[in-house]
Amino acid sequence: MGGWLDGRRALVVGAGSGIGRAVVDAFTEEGARVGALELDAAKCAGLPCPVVVRGDATRAADARAAVEAVVRGFGGLDILVNCVGIFDFYRGLSDLDDAELDSAFDEIYRANVMSQLVPVKAALPELARARGSVVLTVSTSGFYPGRGGILYVGSKFAVRGCVIALAHELAPDIRVNGVAPGGTLDTGLRGPASLGQADRELAAAPGRAAELKSRTPLSVALTPADHAGAYVFLASDRARGITGTIVHSDGGIGVA
Repeated sequence: MGGWLDGRRALVVGAGSGIGRAVVDAFTEEGARVGALELDAAKCAGLPCPVVVRGDATRAADARAAVEAVVRGFGGLDILVNCVGIFDFYRGLSDLDDAELDSAFDEIYRANVMSQLVPVKAALPELARARGSVVLTVSTSGFYPGRGGILYVGSKFAVRGCVIALAHELAPDIRVNGVAPGGTLDTGLRGPASLGQADRELAAAPGRAAELKSRTPLSVALTPADHAGAYVFLASDRARGITGTIVHSDGGIGVA
């Protein structure tokens, strides 16, 4: 039997680590040809993709370069996945002074929201030609308070809006869906430089696995690979009638 994505041509944005890297591996296993857009040069070097572009997902020129590279390499583009994001380590509005609010808002919303929109815009002609699919990364934080600080939670609510607005705008030519992962081990998720957190990694928190298990009804500490199947499904023909939907890969937090 063939894979769920046999013959599909995909671009994964933020492919170098965490969920993005797990999506690369899962798509490849399911028969897709996968290209990558990744900011970190060292992560680019470790990717098993035949097409890798180093660049910033919030820059239109870099996003277009990645789309063009995939089209040159594979003859077109069927699937776009975005896994870019940064975390604010639970900073509340009262914890931010005026200057921090200004700079952190720009950095977090650019990284978490603009990075989703710019590659989609760059890929629109090719995706429409292929009647393709977009899968954006939301978060359980986009549905429940307390799963991040004010800027992170707000930015993930914004990505929810992007999913439904783009699904409406781009139908019937392009399907747009999202995955909302819950807390995850080994994501590589870091904080914003504007808050002095660029070297702080969420997965490095002590007792992370036990903490994740304690707050999920399924008592699971999920890994990036646990989420990757949701991206495979939404990008495949098995989801051909689904758009504007967000899959909750979160251990059942919604029924807690």
